[in-house]
Amino acid sequence: MKVGITVSKTVTFRIADFKDLPIIVEIYNSTIPSRIVTADTEPVTIEERLDWFYAHNPEKRPLWIVEHKGEICGWVSLQSFYGRPAYDSTAEISLYLHEKYRGRGLGKIILNKVMEECPKLDIETLLAFIFAHNEPSLRLFSNFGFEKWGFLPKVAKLDGIKRDLVILGKKIESNK
Repeated sequence: MKVGITVSKTVTFRIADFKDLPIIVEIYNSTIPSRIVTADTEPVTIEERLDWFYAHNPEKRPLWIVEHKGEICGWVSLQSFYGRPAYDSTAEISLYLHEKYRGRGLGKIILNKVMEECPKLDIETLLAFIFAHNEPSLRLFSNFGFEKWGFLPKVAKLDGIKRDLVILGKKIESNK
């Protein structure tokens, strides 16, 4: 995906720059109190996210900023799965929206565009790790053909409540 590509009349993607890290962290941290999106229980710092940020590569494992009408509304990243060469064609997707943009259909636009980009990035399999009680995210991914490939019962503890993790997967059609 080229820098500044327009996805719709109001939504654009661009490769994240270091100056975007504060807003990326802010958006991520805004999801922690809900206890449905991330297993982090305390806010993370910019310094704690540096290695993660630099592990992204625009050519293979991008980190995109998503803008709606010129304003940053979220971010989406693709990360290597399991860190071994045999899994190079598999990636994990993470998608986070600013709280004022949640529930407005932007997740559909973002997920659709990421799936379109996967063949260009040599990604054949896309994985999403989602808490079982995160019904909006499970619905979003299911609506795009993701299937339940794994279930890890009670592997997380959030505020004293044990939570299940669902692994969703999808084979990506190649345009090649």
